[in-house]
Amino acid sequence: MIRVEDLHRHFGGFHAVDGASLTIETGSITGLIGPNGAGKSTLFNVIAGVLPPTSGRVFMDGQEITGLPPHELFHKGLLRTFQLAHEFASMTVRENLMMVPPGQSGETIWKTWFQRSRIAREEAALRRQADEVLDFLTIRHLADEKAGNLSGGQKKLLELGRTMMVDAKIVFLDEVGAGVNRTLLMTIADAIIRLNKERGYTFCVIEHDMDFIGKLCDPVIVMAEGKVLAQGSATDIMRNEAVIEAYLGTGLKNKDMVGA
Repeated sequence: MIRVEDLHRHFGGFHAVDGASLTIETGSITGLIGPNGAGKSTLFNVIAGVLPPTSGRVFMDGQEITGLPPHELFHKGLLRTFQLAHEFASMTVRENLMMVPPGQSGETIWKTWFQRSRIAREEAALRRQADEVLDFLTIRHLADEKAGNLSGGQKKLLELGRTMMVDAKIVFLDEVGAGVNRTLLMTIADAIIRLNKERGYTFCVIEHDMDFIGKLCDPVIVMAEGKVLAQGSATDIMRNEAVIEAYLGTGLKNKDMVGA
Protein backbone atom coordinates (compact mmCIF):
# COMPACT_ATOMS: atom_id res chain seq x y z
CA MET A 1 0.00 0.00 0.00
CA ILE A 2 2.73 2.48 1.03
CA ARG A 3 6.43 2.47 0.19
CA VAL A 4 8.80 5.10 1.59
CA GLU A 5 12.26 5.41 0.08
CA ASP A 6 15.14 7.23 1.82
CA LEU A 7 12.89 9.95 3.21
CA HIS A 8 14.39 13.05 4.81
CA ARG A 9 12.74 16.02 6.48
CA HIS A 10 15.01 18.72 7.92
CA PHE A 11 14.14 21.73 10.04
CA GLY A 12 17.24 23.86 9.64
CA GLY A 13 20.05 21.74 11.03
CA PHE A 14 17.70 19.30 12.76
CA HIS A 15 17.05 16.08 10.83
CA ALA A 16 13.62 14.99 12.13
CA VAL A 17 13.41 12.22 9.51
CA ASP A 18 16.84 11.08 8.41
CA GLY A 19 16.80 8.53 5.60
CA ALA A 20 13.77 6.46 6.65
CA SER A 21 12.70 3.62 4.35
CA LEU A 22 9.75 1.33 5.07
CA THR A 23 6.72 -0.42 3.60
CA ILE A 24 3.15 -0.74 4.84
CA GLU A 25 1.47 -3.81 3.43
CA THR A 26 -2.09 -3.73 2.14
CA GLY A 27 -4.54 -5.06 4.73
CA SER A 28 -2.13 -4.76 7.65
CA ILE A 29 -2.35 -2.91 10.93
CA THR A 30 1.22 -1.67 11.18
CA GLY A 31 2.52 -0.16 14.41
CA LEU A 32 5.04 2.69 14.46
CA ILE A 33 6.81 3.14 17.78
CA GLY A 34 9.88 4.89 19.11
CA PRO A 35 11.00 7.28 21.83
CA ASN A 36 9.83 10.88 21.87
CA GLY A 37 11.58 12.86 19.14
CA ALA A 38 12.17 9.78 16.98
CA GLY A 39 10.47 11.43 13.99
CA LYS A 40 7.25 9.39 13.95
CA SER A 41 4.74 12.23 13.64
CA THR A 42 6.96 14.09 11.18
CA LEU A 43 7.08 10.95 9.04
CA PHE A 44 3.27 10.79 9.15
CA ASN A 45 3.06 14.46 8.19
CA VAL A 46 5.32 13.99 5.18
CA ILE A 47 3.51 10.88 3.95
CA ALA A 48 0.12 12.58 4.40
CA GLY A 49 1.19 15.76 2.60
CA VAL A 50 1.07 18.04 5.63
CA LEU A 51 4.82 18.70 5.22
CA PRO A 52 6.93 18.47 2.06
CA PRO A 53 9.97 16.18 2.28
CA THR A 54 13.48 17.57 2.06
CA SER A 55 14.27 14.58 -0.13
CA GLY A 56 13.12 11.02 -0.73
CA ARG A 57 10.03 9.46 -2.29
CA VAL A 58 6.64 8.13 -1.18
CA PHE A 59 4.51 5.69 -3.18
CA MET A 60 0.91 4.52 -2.73
CA ASP A 61 -0.25 1.46 -4.65
CA GLY A 62 2.84 1.80 -6.83
CA GLN A 63 2.07 5.43 -7.77
CA GLU A 64 4.34 8.21 -6.55
CA ILE A 65 2.55 10.61 -4.19
CA THR A 66 5.57 12.52 -2.88
CA GLY A 67 4.57 16.06 -1.90
CA LEU A 68 0.91 15.79 -2.92
CA PRO A 69 -1.31 18.02 -0.72
CA PRO A 70 -3.66 16.43 1.84
CA HIS A 71 -6.84 17.13 -0.17
CA GLU A 72 -5.50 15.18 -3.16
CA LEU A 73 -4.42 12.30 -0.92
CA PHE A 74 -7.86 12.38 0.70
CA HIS A 75 -9.42 11.65 -2.69
CA LYS A 76 -6.99 8.75 -3.14
CA GLY A 77 -8.17 7.24 0.15
CA LEU A 78 -5.23 8.25 2.39
CA LEU A 79 -6.41 9.81 5.66
CA ARG A 80 -4.54 10.93 8.76
CA THR A 81 -5.65 11.72 12.31
CA PHE A 82 -3.71 13.81 14.82
CA GLN A 83 -2.62 13.50 18.44
CA LEU A 84 -5.17 16.18 19.33
CA ALA A 85 -8.60 15.61 17.80
CA HIS A 86 -9.70 18.26 15.27
CA GLU A 87 -13.47 18.17 15.69
CA PHE A 88 -15.87 20.98 14.79
CA ALA A 89 -16.77 21.77 18.38
CA SER A 90 -20.02 23.69 17.81
CA MET A 91 -21.51 21.05 15.51
CA THR A 92 -23.15 17.84 16.68
CA VAL A 93 -21.42 14.49 16.42
CA ARG A 94 -23.75 13.49 13.57
CA GLU A 95 -23.07 16.78 11.72
CA ASN A 96 -19.32 16.24 12.07
CA LEU A 97 -19.75 12.97 10.20
CA MET A 98 -22.20 14.25 7.59
CA MET A 99 -19.91 17.04 6.41
CA VAL A 100 -17.02 14.69 5.49
CA PRO A 101 -18.00 13.34 2.04
CA PRO A 102 -16.86 15.72 -0.74
CA GLY A 103 -18.89 17.04 -3.66
CA GLN A 104 -22.18 17.52 -1.82
CA SER A 105 -24.83 19.41 -3.81
CA GLY A 106 -25.51 21.76 -0.91
CA GLU A 107 -21.99 23.17 -1.25
CA THR A 108 -22.99 24.93 -4.50
CA ILE A 109 -25.02 28.13 -4.13
CA TRP A 110 -27.15 27.79 -7.26
CA LYS A 111 -28.09 24.20 -6.35
CA THR A 112 -29.36 25.40 -2.98
CA TRP A 113 -31.81 27.56 -4.94
CA PHE A 114 -32.88 25.20 -7.73
CA GLN A 115 -32.17 21.64 -6.53
CA ARG A 116 -33.54 21.61 -3.00
CA SER A 117 -35.15 18.19 -3.35
CA ARG A 118 -31.86 16.68 -4.51
CA ILE A 119 -30.05 18.23 -1.55
CA ALA A 120 -32.71 16.89 0.82
CA ARG A 121 -32.27 13.37 -0.58
CA GLU A 122 -28.48 13.57 -0.24
CA GLU A 123 -28.69 14.81 3.35
CA ALA A 124 -31.14 12.04 4.27
CA ALA A 125 -28.72 9.46 2.83
CA LEU A 126 -25.79 11.04 4.66
CA ARG A 127 -27.76 11.04 7.90
CA ARG A 128 -28.48 7.32 7.52
CA GLN A 129 -24.81 6.66 6.77
CA ALA A 130 -23.69 8.72 9.78
CA ASP A 131 -26.07 6.84 12.07
CA GLU A 132 -24.73 3.52 10.77
CA VAL A 133 -21.21 4.71 11.61
CA LEU A 134 -22.32 5.76 15.10
CA ASP A 135 -23.92 2.35 15.62
CA PHE A 136 -20.71 0.64 14.46
CA LEU A 137 -18.70 2.67 16.99
CA THR A 138 -21.33 2.20 19.75
CA ILE A 139 -21.78 5.97 20.24
CA ARG A 140 -25.24 6.44 18.70
CA HIS A 141 -26.35 7.94 22.02
CA LEU A 142 -23.99 10.87 21.35
CA ALA A 143 -25.39 11.70 17.90
CA ASP A 144 -26.94 15.03 18.93
CA GLU A 145 -24.23 16.03 21.41
CA LYS A 146 -21.98 18.96 20.53
CA ALA A 147 -18.64 17.49 19.52
CA GLY A 148 -16.78 19.96 21.75
CA ASN A 149 -18.43 18.35 24.79
CA LEU A 150 -17.02 14.89 24.13
CA SER A 151 -14.28 13.30 26.19
CA GLY A 152 -10.85 12.78 24.67
CA GLY A 153 -11.60 9.14 23.91
CA GLN A 154 -14.98 9.93 22.37
CA LYS A 155 -13.33 12.53 20.12
CA LYS A 156 -10.85 9.87 18.95
CA LEU A 157 -13.80 7.60 18.11
CA LEU A 158 -15.41 10.47 16.20
CA GLU A 159 -12.21 10.96 14.19
CA LEU A 160 -12.21 7.26 13.38
CA GLY A 161 -15.85 7.57 12.37
CA ARG A 162 -15.06 10.37 9.94
CA THR A 163 -12.74 8.03 8.05
CA MET A 164 -15.73 5.71 7.62
CA MET A 165 -17.74 8.36 5.77
CA VAL A 166 -15.50 8.11 2.71
CA ASP A 167 -13.81 5.31 0.79
CA ALA A 168 -10.67 5.16 2.94
CA LYS A 169 -7.88 2.80 1.89
CA ILE A 170 -5.27 3.59 4.51
CA VAL A 171 -5.60 5.54 7.76
CA PHE A 172 -2.66 6.93 9.73
CA LEU A 173 -3.56 7.16 13.43
CA ASP A 174 -1.29 9.37 15.52
CA GLU A 175 -1.33 8.42 19.23
CA VAL A 176 -4.92 7.28 19.18
CA GLY A 177 -4.64 6.30 22.85
CA ALA A 178 -3.31 9.62 24.17
CA GLY A 179 -5.49 10.83 27.04
CA VAL A 180 -7.98 7.98 26.59
CA ASN A 181 -9.16 5.81 29.47
CA ARG A 182 -8.61 2.06 29.27
CA THR A 183 -12.24 1.16 28.56
CA LEU A 184 -12.56 3.55 25.62
CA LEU A 185 -9.12 2.55 24.37
CA MET A 186 -10.29 -1.05 24.05
CA THR A 187 -13.43 0.17 22.26
CA ILE A 188 -11.19 2.04 19.79
CA ALA A 189 -8.99 -1.04 19.38
CA ASP A 190 -12.00 -3.24 18.65
CA ALA A 191 -13.29 -0.72 16.07
CA ILE A 192 -9.90 -0.66 14.31
CA ILE A 193 -9.77 -4.46 14.19
CA ARG A 194 -13.31 -4.65 12.79
CA LEU A 195 -12.60 -1.99 10.15
CA ASN A 196 -9.50 -3.92 9.14
CA LYS A 197 -11.20 -7.32 8.96
CA GLU A 198 -14.69 -6.35 7.76
CA ARG A 199 -13.97 -3.36 5.51
CA GLY A 200 -10.39 -4.00 4.45
CA TYR A 201 -8.90 -0.83 5.93
CA THR A 202 -5.12 -0.66 6.14
CA PHE A 203 -3.84 1.14 9.25
CA CYS A 204 -0.56 2.58 10.47
CA VAL A 205 -0.66 3.43 14.16
CA ILE A 206 1.67 5.55 16.29
CA GLU A 207 1.25 4.62 19.94
CA HIS A 208 3.34 4.39 23.11
CA ASP A 209 1.11 1.85 24.88
CA MET A 210 2.79 -1.47 24.09
CA ASP A 211 -0.21 -3.49 25.29
CA PHE A 212 -2.32 -1.63 22.72
CA ILE A 213 0.32 -2.15 20.02
CA GLY A 214 0.61 -5.84 20.90
CA LYS A 215 -3.17 -6.32 20.66
CA LEU A 216 -3.46 -4.58 17.30
CA CYS A 217 -0.31 -4.50 15.26
CA ASP A 218 1.71 -6.85 13.13
CA PRO A 219 4.26 -5.84 12.05
CA VAL A 220 5.73 -3.16 14.30
CA ILE A 221 8.26 -0.64 12.96
CA VAL A 222 10.63 1.11 15.38
CA MET A 223 12.08 4.56 14.70
CA ALA A 224 14.93 6.27 16.55
CA GLU A 225 16.70 9.52 15.66
CA GLY A 226 14.79 9.82 12.39
CA LYS A 227 15.73 6.37 11.11
CA VAL A 228 14.05 2.96 11.02
CA LEU A 229 15.77 0.92 13.71
CA ALA A 230 13.92 -2.41 13.52
CA GLN A 231 10.83 -4.16 12.22
CA GLY A 232 9.08 -7.35 13.32
CA SER A 233 6.31 -8.76 15.47
CA ALA A 234 5.49 -6.98 18.73
CA THR A 235 7.02 -9.87 20.69
CA ASP A 236 10.26 -9.78 18.72
CA ILE A 237 10.47 -6.00 18.96
CA MET A 238 10.10 -6.03 22.74
CA ARG A 239 12.99 -8.52 22.97
CA ASN A 240 15.24 -6.53 20.64
CA GLU A 241 18.22 -5.19 22.60
CA ALA A 242 18.74 -2.25 20.23
CA VAL A 243 15.11 -1.21 20.64
CA ILE A 244 15.27 -1.45 24.43
CA GLU A 245 18.43 0.66 24.44
CA ALA A 246 16.84 3.27 22.18
CA TYR A 247 13.94 3.63 24.61
CA LEU A 248 15.83 3.43 27.90
CA GLY A 249 19.47 4.07 27.09
CA THR A 250 20.48 0.76 28.64
CA GLY A 251 20.32 -2.93 27.88
CA LEU A 252 17.42 -3.77 30.12
CA LYS A 253 15.38 -6.90 29.64
CA ASN A 254 12.00 -7.07 27.93
CA LYS A 255 10.00 -7.10 31.16
CA ASP A 256 11.53 -3.74 32.12
CA MET A 257 10.62 -2.22 28.76
CA VAL A 258 7.01 -3.42 29.08
CA GLY A 259 6.80 -2.03 32.58
CA ALA A 260 8.06 1.34 31.35
